[in-house]
Amino acid sequence: MQSASALRTQIEVALADRIPSALTSVARTIREVMPTGIAAIDVLLEGGLPVGAVTEMIGAECSGRTALALSFVAQVTKAERVCAWIDVSNALSPESAAASGIDLKRLLWVRCGVQPTAIDSRSASHETFALPDKYLAPPAAKKGLHGGGFGPHPRMEVKGMSDGISDFLRREAVAPRCAESQRRVRPERQMIESAPSLIFKSNGFSTRTTKPWTRMEQALRATDLLLQSGGFSAIVLDLGSIAPEHVSRIPLATWFRYRAAAERSRASVLLLTQYACSKSSAGLVLRLQAGHLLSCESTVLAGLERRVEVSRQRFTEAPAKVVPLRKPPQRATSADWRSKTAWAGLR
Repeated sequence: MQSASALRTQIEVALADRIPSALTSVARTIREVMPTGIAAIDVLLEGGLPVGAVTEMIGAECSGRTALALSFVAQVTKAERVCAWIDVSNALSPESAAASGIDLKRLLWVRCGVQPTAIDSRSASHETFALPDKYLAPPAAKKGLHGGGFGPHPRMEVKGMSDGISDFLRREAVAPRCAESQRRVRPERQMIESAPSLIFKSNGFSTRTTKPWTRMEQALRATDLLLQSGGFSAIVLDLGSIAPEHVSRIPLATWFRYRAAAERSRASVLLLTQYACSKSSAGLVLRLQAGHLLSCESTVLAGLERRVEVSRQRFTEAPAKVVPLRKPPQRATSADWRSKTAWAGLR
């Protein structure tokens, strides 16, 4: 009589072409995570945020998205790794980031829609951030056909000839004649110029409030470049201040490309939005809500009480095939945590 191991070997050899390793259990894949620095959230997520995946944080203003992202980036920089923060609305405060424990030397801050036009007086080297005038001067006009000296292009000669002839005939004609056909003069088109953008000057920079979609295009391109170049352990794309109707215009192919690039470069991509937009490309979706205010001596704001809920988690442990007799304990999907202000710990 053959032993069980011999029978198992024979069955696997017979089914090797159709079902490889038919009787061998699949090895458990341990997903690499990175702690967020908040104990309640790390316990809820069984270690922290996934590495090499897109994590979407959804919530309104003051819901704790930025505080959670700052805490996660602080943990990454403490591990001597480089991070990037793509700020679409120029809302990140370096002082708050430093107070959260982030090493600013290991953080790349990408400010979208900000044009440096002045000299920063705080810099010791007095570097000029504005482009010199020689780079902004128009190029010299080229004479001849494509600059070769054989006369202008025929299209350029015909351009504007009809307007010139009509102006010349209009000057010579003293009074219109009834027998002559009058040329219909087309009214000039009225060009409606957009309102000039507001400029806020602070710290030697000028911030132009352009359309949000223009800033979003800059942010999406910057994220593509950072993911393709590699070397960043965490990339935060802050779209929290952008209205949902603009964020929903981003095609789903963009998020799928970010997901593939994050898995390849082993980078944790954090997406801060008010509206769920990444769909199935997100490995983890967290929904945050603001809670009660925490006061100290009833006059000083000490922090906020917030709540986080796991809406979707793709990297979960597969259920066992053996059904237990007792009902297994249900997994928690929400947790409460508190964020304290920088001055609360000093009192």
